[in-house]
Amino acid sequence: MADNTQNSKTCCSTEPRPDKTIRPNALPLFPPQKATEEVCCGLPAGPPSSPFERPGYRICAFVDRFKATSLGPVPILKTQLSFQDRLGALLVRLDIRRNQYKVAPGLYAVGAPDATSPVLVTANYKLTLDSVRKELSDTNAWILVLDTRGINVWCAAGKGTFGTAEVVRQVKNVRLDQVVSYKKLILPQLSATGVSALEVKKGCGFEVVWGPVRAKDIPSFLANRQKAAPAMRTVTFDLAERWVLIGVELAQTFKDLLWIVPALFILSGFGPGIFSFSNVWHRGPAAALAVLVGVLSGTLLTPLLLPWIPGRAFALKGSLMGLLFGAVLAIFLLKPVFPVAVLALFLMAIPVSSYLAMNFTGCTPYTSLSGVEKEMRKAIPLQSLSALVGLVLWIVSAFLKY
Repeated sequence: MADNTQNSKTCCSTEPRPDKTIRPNALPLFPPQKATEEVCCGLPAGPPSSPFERPGYRICAFVDRFKATSLGPVPILKTQLSFQDRLGALLVRLDIRRNQYKVAPGLYAVGAPDATSPVLVTANYKLTLDSVRKELSDTNAWILVLDTRGINVWCAAGKGTFGTAEVVRQVKNVRLDQVVSYKKLILPQLSATGVSALEVKKGCGFEVVWGPVRAKDIPSFLANRQKAAPAMRTVTFDLAERWVLIGVELAQTFKDLLWIVPALFILSGFGPGIFSFSNVWHRGPAAALAVLVGVLSGTLLTPLLLPWIPGRAFALKGSLMGLLFGAVLAIFLLKPVFPVAVLALFLMAIPVSSYLAMNFTGCTPYTSLSGVEKEMRKAIPLQSLSALVGLVLWIVSAFLKY
């Protein structure tokens, strides 16, 4: 179920509405409802609502049915991703409504769990929940979804939203001890930085078992008596894992380019005649192209070629890629540009590539929080200085004669 911010308007209904409300400790005994042929607002009435649906809630597309428990109905999740799920994932990868892509926290289930079924804990970022449920087609389990503010497990653990207090709060909130007959929670290994197993035990009485790094290993982990093989404990960052991160970075950067590129065209118009539209069209594309090279080398080429680029710091790796592809641009595309202008374009492309490459420090196992902070303190002043000098030289180059 989702909250009432997503509730769709019901214009009319021919179905009887029971007077009895859902109590926390009882299930409504409603007879199955049948579809009606009545046309409402010019449209067919469609399938009946779930007997558990109430004003302020709607039945989400990823919910298959409900399981009756002593505490009330629990949503059973579908384990097959629909077109709607995949489209939502694509849009999120393109940074469209990414902050709103979340589900209501609480207790869910897959299959037909009972009091002895395992309890998997995850985040309420829907992309994370989807990655878990699609691996559980042959599994009977409870899924306890924490309120991580729509943030994935690893990032939420670092920010504190996937933390000890939230685990304890949700266990108590759903009264999990009345749903299962044992007291054990399976948490993703990547949440370990934010959760203290000892404090969880003290806070709610449930023991923490650390699950595998990847959701695809959950079935094997459960089949192996909740013991992880060494490969399940290994954090990887291969080409496919780096590739899926690129869409968000490109989308966010191109939003900034919507005002950066016009600004570069305007700056390119300044020259001996104060301002020239001829300079705008002759010099503007070169400046915009230099920045675009920096964007592509920092957000696309650096993550794809990451293991093979020299150096440890992401800022350095991005600078090297900006230098390399800036040189290619200068050789093949900017031959008519004067030397000072070429230097200016280099000084603009390199810091752009370096800065954007640093964005990947938050989603890679190669770095630590302290290391990232140290790198940023050193790199950002140099990046800012290089970009500023590049802009000044680009304007000055219009006044020089060769």
